[in-house]
Amino acid sequence: MKNRENEVAKQLANIFNKIADALEFKSEIPFKIIAYRKAARVLNDLTEDIEVLWEENKLRTIPGVGEGIAKKIDEYLKTGKMRKYEEALKNIPSGLLSLLNIQSMGPKTLRLAHNKLGVNSKGDLEKVIEDGSLAKLPNMGERKVENIKKGLKIFSAQEKRISIGVALPLVENVINWIKKGAVAAPISSERIEPAGSLRRMKETIGDIDILCTPTYHLSGRGKNGTKIIEHFTNFPETSRILAKGETKGSIIVNQRYQIDLRVVKEECFGAALQYFTGSKSHNIKLRSIAKEKGLKISEYGVFDGAKKIAGEKEEEVYSILGLPYIPPELREDRGEIELKTIPELINYGDIKGDLHIHSRYSDGQNSIKEIAEFAKNMDYEYIAITEHSKSAKYAGGIDEKILEQEIEEIEQVEKECGIRIFKGIELEILNPLANGLDFDDKILEKLDIVIGAVHTSSKKDMTEAICAACCNSNVDIIAHPTGRLISRREGYKIDISKVIEKAASTNTALEINAYYDRLDLSDINARKAKENGVKIVINSDAHSTVMLKSMRFGIGVARRAWLSKGDILNTLSVEELEDWFKNHKR
Repeated sequence: MKNRENEVAKQLANIFNKIADALEFKSEIPFKIIAYRKAARVLNDLTEDIEVLWEENKLRTIPGVGEGIAKKIDEYLKTGKMRKYEEALKNIPSGLLSLLNIQSMGPKTLRLAHNKLGVNSKGDLEKVIEDGSLAKLPNMGERKVENIKKGLKIFSAQEKRISIGVALPLVENVINWIKKGAVAAPISSERIEPAGSLRRMKETIGDIDILCTPTYHLSGRGKNGTKIIEHFTNFPETSRILAKGETKGSIIVNQRYQIDLRVVKEECFGAALQYFTGSKSHNIKLRSIAKEKGLKISEYGVFDGAKKIAGEKEEEVYSILGLPYIPPELREDRGEIELKTIPELINYGDIKGDLHIHSRYSDGQNSIKEIAEFAKNMDYEYIAITEHSKSAKYAGGIDEKILEQEIEEIEQVEKECGIRIFKGIELEILNPLANGLDFDDKILEKLDIVIGAVHTSSKKDMTEAICAACCNSNVDIIAHPTGRLISRREGYKIDISKVIEKAASTNTALEINAYYDRLDLSDINARKAKENGVKIVINSDAHSTVMLKSMRFGIGVARRAWLSKGDILNTLSVEELEDWFKNHKR
C-alpha cells in the first residue's frame, strides 16, 4: 500500500504544476514558473509526511521550498485552498492548459489560438487544424501546424493509455490491499498476479488485469470469490465500481484507471495467467502449434479432446507444446517462439550501480551525501554524479569552476560513505555541430565518466552531432539517444541506425533511460544495439533519491529487448567497470 501521508504532497505538486502552466500561458516571468515547477517535482517525490513537516515548522528544510512556496503550502494545509492557484487559473477555461502537453504547442501558440480562434479544448484544436484557420495565424504556417498535428496524435493516443510508471505502483498497491484482506477480514488468496501488457513490461498499459485464485475462509468454511471481490472493490482509491460478482470485479481508480480482478480456479491459474498476459499475436501462434499437435489451448487449460492435460502452472502450458518457458517480457511474436533456447535475460537484481544521477549542484533535489547513502542502502556498489553542463541553463547546468568544487565534494563523500562515486557530467551535445561539445577535452579528461546528451527539441537532424560525440574518446555513453518523451513528443530528428553503427565502431555505450516517460532506447532499438555489439547502460537519470528506484522500468525494457547481463555495463563489478572506462578512453 502506498504511503497515504504523501497524498497531500502529491496534491500540492499538482497544484503547483497547474500554477506554472497558467503562468506560462500568461507569459509571466520565467523564474517564477521554474520555482513552481521545482517545488512540484520535489513534493511529488517527497518521502516524508508533508503535514508532519508543516506541524514541526520544517517546510523550509525541503529542497526547493523557499519562503513564498512555504507560505502557500501553509495556506493550503490550513484552509484547503490556495489563493495563488485560484488567481492563476482565473479566466482560463478548464482543460485548456492540458494542451501544453502537445508537442510543438508552446504557451505562445496556445495563447494565440485561444485569443484569436477561441480554442478552449482538444476538440477545438482539432477543428481549427482541419479547417486551416490555425495555419493562418501569425508566424504559424503549414509546417508548424503539421508538427502540432503529429503531437496531437501522440497526445490523444496517450490519453487512453497508462504509463507503466503509474500502472505498476498502482497495481502493487491493489495487490497489497487484496493480500491484506487476510488481516482485515477472514479471507485469503493463494496466488495473485498482474497480467496483460503490464506483466510484459510494456511502456504504456490499457486496462489493468489482475488474476487470483479463490479466497478461502480462515475459519475453514470453504472457498469462494465473492469475499475477495468485495474486498477488492473497497480499495480506498476506488472512484466507481463497474462490476462486482463472484469471479470478476472491475473498478475505476482515481477517476481514471480501470482495474479488473478475475478469480480463477487453482487448476486453471497457469493457463489463465498465460492467456491474459498475451500478447495476442504470441497467443495466436501458440494456438496454431497446439492445433498442429491435435490439442486445444484456452484460458482454462490445454486439452487433448475432452481431457485436460495442463493448466495449473504456466510452465506446463509451454512444456506440453514442446517449448521452453518464455518469460512474459518476450511474448510479442518477435521470434521468441521459434527459439530452441531462451536467452538468459538480465534479472531485476543484477544492476550494481547507477551511472546517471543529478544532485543539487544542477537540478537535483538531494545532496551528494544523501544520494550516496540512499544508493548504499539499495546495495549498490557504485554510482556516478552527472550534472547538466553549462549550456543547459534551464536545468541548472554547471560551469567548469563549479564542476571543480563538486569533484572535491565527491571525493570527500566517497571516503565518508564507503561507496564508489564516479565523477561525471551529462555533457550537452550542441547544435549546430560546429559548436561541438559543452566542455573542452582538458576538463573532460579529469572525469571518470562523460555522458553525451541532447536536450533541445531542435528541428535540425542531430545524427551527425551525436555520431561526432561518439568519436570523442572522452564521451563514454550517449544518454536517452532519441530524445523522446512517450507522453508528449517523438524526439528530435535522428537516424538511430547510424548512431548505433557509430557507437559500435567507437565502443561507445548507449543508455536505456529508466525514467518511465523516456524509456529511451526503446526495446526495439535496444535489441538492434545488442545485435550490433553495442554495450548498454541502464540508468535512472534520477533527480531525487526516490527516482533511483525507477531502475526496474529500464530493466523491463532491457528484458523486452532480449538483453542479457553481459550486455549491460552496470552489471559489472567496480573493478571491471573502471577497467572498461579506462580502456574506452584509451
